[in-house]
Amino acid sequence: MLIGLLIGAAALAGGYLYTRGFVRQRLRFVEKAQRPSAPVIAGVVATAAILPVAALPLITMGTALAFGVGVGTGWASGQRADPES
Repeated sequence: MLIGLLIGAAALAGGYLYTRGFVRQRLRFVEKAQRPSAPVIAGVVATAAILPVAALPLITMGTALAFGVGVGTGWASGQRADPES
């Protein structure tokens, strides 16, 4: 139980940090990436992409959802962040 919780937390934090940096650095001038609906779409796509891996014993549906939430919130944070910082 505890290992699954730690894996879920790592998926949430990893999805958030990687996506935030990617949006800040690489997608800052892409108009479609700055739309208000982009974080929701990115979170849903990330969750759908990780769902086949949820068949493994340690990675559950909760881990897939945590990863999707991390990607979506990271995307939204990357949109609002100052690229100079």
